[in-house]
Amino acid sequence: MNWRLVRWTGFGALALVGIVGAAWIFTLPPAPTFAAAPPIAKEEADATLAALKPPKRQRPLIAIIGINDATETTDYLMPYGILRRADVADVVTLATNPGPMLLFPVLKVEPQATIADFDAQHPEGADYVIVPAMSRDDDPSALQWIQRQAAKGAIVIGVCVGAKVVGEAGLLHGKRATTHWYSLKELQGKHPSIRYVANRRLVVDDGVATTTGISASMPMSLTLIEAIAGRDKAVAVGREIGLADWDARHDSNAFQFTRPFALTAIRNVMAFWNREQLGIQLIPGMDEVSLALVADAWSRTYRSRALTFSATSGAQQSRNGIRILPDQVAANWPAERRLPAIGGSPPARALDQTLSEIEARYGGPTADFVAMQLEYPRHRARVETGRLTRD
Repeated sequence: MNWRLVRWTGFGALALVGIVGAAWIFTLPPAPTFAAAPPIAKEEADATLAALKPPKRQRPLIAIIGINDATETTDYLMPYGILRRADVADVVTLATNPGPMLLFPVLKVEPQATIADFDAQHPEGADYVIVPAMSRDDDPSALQWIQRQAAKGAIVIGVCVGAKVVGEAGLLHGKRATTHWYSLKELQGKHPSIRYVANRRLVVDDGVATTTGISASMPMSLTLIEAIAGRDKAVAVGREIGLADWDARHDSNAFQFTRPFALTAIRNVMAFWNREQLGIQLIPGMDEVSLALVADAWSRTYRSRALTFSATSGAQQSRNGIRILPDQVAANWPAERRLPAIGGSPPARALDQTLSEIEARYGGPTADFVAMQLEYPRHRARVETGRLTRD
């Protein structure tokens, strides 16, 4: 065998791949420009609230469903934590099967019931069903259960890429909807009758609501509280969690697959020798919303992954009753790789603080890369400190 020929052929192939890759990178748009989103007309805001009014009970029942092998961390925990804090509804986390639920990109929790348990206890169904992003959009148990709940009159809310699951359940046909920017084309390709609504973080149409990316869970939850219990209650909860105001405004053009996004992903993936496992200590009573935001963000850098640890293998219970299982049993974590404890600061500020820490550790492009994945308007938060969703 002519090893010189093989070697040069290999070099040529690598060079060709590099040239093609570089050409592809330069076809991508540059960093997006950010524009102020136009205000929401009062009539539209009122119509959204009216469409989200409890369909059955005076004190509604809210079920958050996930599949055991992979459900998105913040989509699952943030609505639960905020709605439980408000105490205007009964809220329960569900799984399709018994046993722990592995959230992605991080955390493992014990769901409060299975869908079979829920059906036995509440044969009349939920008032609201919140559907997070899941690793599989076609899980038969999840789809059939969502369909049954919708048939019983529940309002179904697809959070982030949970819209794909709602679409697979057949509930988006002909409806106005939105989803995470990265999955929009896929959703439209599978369900061409959907009428996409740009520049809105929350869209409601005939018993089905959908949101944009992960960080939209917060304004969605506050809007739902307002629909259930009124503006004053929602404002009070917003202040508790550090969010001064909110609405459905969004600058959709600011979130897209850009050249800086792609280059940051490639650069961080190639730095495989410099991966970090960052420890978060599980403490009883810690806020599950803050934990979800912090762990989720650090696990999206492509440079690090957050891991929870505890001195014992048993589950630790969060502020609002979520039982969280540690990734590792350890009494401590190396100081240079231990993340700050989830403290008492309002959850809405946790993401801004975390992104600042990511920027300090890995640079601004990586912090922006994480914010883009979360569809979080960080450019606005830099101006209006502590306000999670200004678009």
